[in-house]
Amino acid sequence: MTMRTVLRAFSVRLDPEQTSAAFAASSIMLRYPDEALMESLDPLTRLSSQLPQNFGKPFRDMCVYLSDNSLLDSQTLYVATFDLKRRCCLYLSYYLNGDTRHRGMALWRFQDAYRSAGQQVTQGELPDYLPALLEFAATGGLHPATQLMNEHRAGILVLLEALEEMASPYAGVIRAVDSLLPPRADRVISDAERLVYEGPPSELVGIDDVEAFEPYGTQISCESCATTEAFGAVAPEPADLERS
Repeated sequence: MTMRTVLRAFSVRLDPEQTSAAFAASSIMLRYPDEALMESLDPLTRLSSQLPQNFGKPFRDMCVYLSDNSLLDSQTLYVATFDLKRRCCLYLSYYLNGDTRHRGMALWRFQDAYRSAGQQVTQGELPDYLPALLEFAATGGLHPATQLMNEHRAGILVLLEALEEMASPYAGVIRAVDSLLPPRADRVISDAERLVYEGPPSELVGIDDVEAFEPYGTQISCESCATTEAFGAVAPEPADLERS
C-alpha cells in the first residue's frame, strides 16, 4: 500500500458550526487521556453524532475505544504512540525542521499567530502542538490555524501514514483533521514521502557517526520533539488557550 493510497481524504461539506465542533473534538481526542477526557466522552459522542455519518465515524470510534479500555491502557497506548515513535510526533514544526536552529523561527511564527489573535498557549506547551492548533481553529483562529497546519501538511501526512500502519484508533481523527484543511498542493504527498525516507533535518556537528540514527526509529523517544533551546522543555499536559 502506497502513501497515496493510505492518504485518501474524507469527502465532506461541513457548515461553520460543524467545522468548529470537529476541530474542537479533534483537539480533545488527541490529548493525553486523563479523567477529564473520560468525563467528556458522552458530550463528545453526542457531538460526533451531529456530524455527517462518514466524517463523524472516527470520532465515535475513538469514543468507543476510550470507553471500552481502562484509563491506564489508554494512557499506555498514547505514550507508546506519540511519545515513543518520532513519526507520530504531535509537534508539527519538528517534521520540517527537526532539532535544528531553524526550528526556533518556525516556533516563533506559530507563537505570533496566537498573539495576533489575542490568544496564547498555556500550560508551558509549545505553540506547534497539534491539539493546541486545533483548539485555536475552533475558538476564533480558524484562518491562521488552518494556514499553519496546511504549511506543515507533509508532517501531518507522515503522522497519518504512521498511524494507519499501526492500525491506531487515532488514525481516523488525523484523517478527519486532514480533510478539514484546504485541498493539498500537488507537492505535499511527495514532500511527505521524502520525509518518510529521509527523516527531518538534523545538525550533526559534534556528533560521532556511531551516534547517528535512522530517520524515524520506532523506539526513540519523542521528548526531543517538544524541546528547543529557545522554548525549553515542556511537560505532557493539555494545551489550553487563553486570551492575552
